[in-house]
Amino acid sequence: MQQPDFPTKDTAAPDWHLSSGESGPVLTLQGSWMARTGNIPSFPGNGLDAAPAGSTLAFDTRATTRWDTGLIAFLWDVKRVGHDRHITLDTQSLPAPMRQLLDLLPDVPADKPTSHKKRSTFLEVIGARTLNGLTEIGTVAELGAMTVKGGFLALTGRSRMRFVDLLTDTTNAGPYALLIVGIVNFLVGAILAFVGAVELQKFAAGIYVASLVGIAMVREMAAVMTAIIMAGRTGGSYAARISTMQGNEEIDALNVFGIPTSTYLILPAVLSLVITMPFLYLYGCLVGILGGFVVAISMLDITAAGYFHQTVISFGIGQFIFAFVKSIVFGAFIGLTSCRIGLKAGRSAADVGIAATRAVVVGIVGVIAIDAIFAVIADVVGI
Repeated sequence: MQQPDFPTKDTAAPDWHLSSGESGPVLTLQGSWMARTGNIPSFPGNGLDAAPAGSTLAFDTRATTRWDTGLIAFLWDVKRVGHDRHITLDTQSLPAPMRQLLDLLPDVPADKPTSHKKRSTFLEVIGARTLNGLTEIGTVAELGAMTVKGGFLALTGRSRMRFVDLLTDTTNAGPYALLIVGIVNFLVGAILAFVGAVELQKFAAGIYVASLVGIAMVREMAAVMTAIIMAGRTGGSYAARISTMQGNEEIDALNVFGIPTSTYLILPAVLSLVITMPFLYLYGCLVGILGGFVVAISMLDITAAGYFHQTVISFGIGQFIFAFVKSIVFGAFIGLTSCRIGLKAGRSAADVGIAATRAVVVGIVGVIAIDAIFAVIADVVGI
């Protein structure tokens, strides 16, 4: 027959009572004060009403069997009530472990700081954003200088960049991007040819569709569209990869071992875009011209030989070289800004998505802005 469970001395419920001693009030604690049991009593706000104000409260813990932080929480409530009633606690009457833990707690909970958010003026907001923007420009420029230095060291074999990383990044940024670059540029060339054919054939000048597509693709569209594609495809992936490493503390580990992130992580990423962007630009030009050729042949009464002849004579080598240099600048910009955004990202999973999105937005807007600067330079130079 199973015997009923009766409370023993070690499992007795926690209890307390206040009594008067020879030198003042005494708080007697007894039973097992274990927080996991869930039966720790709360000390009421009027629990020390029987003790005179200004007295010293002593403790009697001889009947206490077991205790943990549950008892410390109870004693903290006693300490706070005694502080409100100007009653001093004689912690020397407590066992040393209890006294040491209780002394770590304040008499009253700390007040929550009141937030007085100062409204910034318009000029302060503009100034702060301007300074932040200039700081970021300086940081990216310094990062670019370190990357250039690492590139020269790589040529002499003294860089810490692993060529397997450069090969992997180049493969991901180049051959794997051929499909989407080809599709987009083909459609852009086809759209330019269609729009030009609709208008030019009214004036019996359909042959100049080839000039329109050739100049537009070589000078502007191939470089810009390829850069926008790479900003969304490769730039976002770089930012996500580096921000993930930031969250996994891998970059902290590199810094501890004295491995500079500028040559180990950023250099292969930037070099891969600088190397592949010119070739993708050439590929985009050819595919875009092919797209215009398909539309022009199907809509206009021109021959294939005539179309390609008009395309070749429509632009000079100066425009080609100008756009070629522009594509290199686009690649360096996308790589540096994407890596910078990844390095300054937070350490949570949500920050990875934020960094990738920000890298795409900054990359696209930056490419358009740089293209506008190159357009002004081209007008000044006379290209």
